[in-house]
Amino acid sequence: MKKIVILFCLLLLVVACQPRSKSSQNAQLQVKVAQVVSGQTLEVLGMGDQPNLISQVRLLGIDAPDLQQRPWGNAAKEHLQALIKGDSVTLEFDVEGQDKFGRTLAYVWKDKVLLNEQLVKEGQALFVGRSPNHKYDQRLERAQQWARIMGLGIWNPEKPMRFTPAEFRRQNR
Repeated sequence: MKKIVILFCLLLLVVACQPRSKSSQNAQLQVKVAQVVSGQTLEVLGMGDQPNLISQVRLLGIDAPDLQQRPWGNAAKEHLQALIKGDSVTLEFDVEGQDKFGRTLAYVWKDKVLLNEQLVKEGQALFVGRSPNHKYDQRLERAQQWARIMGLGIWNPEKPMRFTPAEFRRQNR
């Protein structure tokens, strides 16, 4: 019963903190997904002047397990593929447009669902705020709190992920 009350309170917090206006979604672009590379990276068509040029997109505000970080990396990739359900998504941009690897940074929407948030909420990725891109930090942080309380995905108490993706990369590269 106590868990239900806590979950209800968290749900109320998430709903209360949803943006009320669509003005924050002014920089958007519809693209075709060519391939899901990992739990946090897509290859898309339809960006820029050449519609057949493939571009890499890194989902903002999350850090998904590496593919070598088994079983969580493959699970995150498969989960993102399932969420996309088809071939097109809408990209929404924040302050910084690219990362140091040249990937486009974006929030990814499918059928009015913020996929970055959904991956975190279902325990497939961690919330990691990266300055100066903070548009959805509160939503992502609350989604992570939800996944932790529910013991979902990487937060499963019977099989938790022991190292964050960043720690895993440092140890294995």
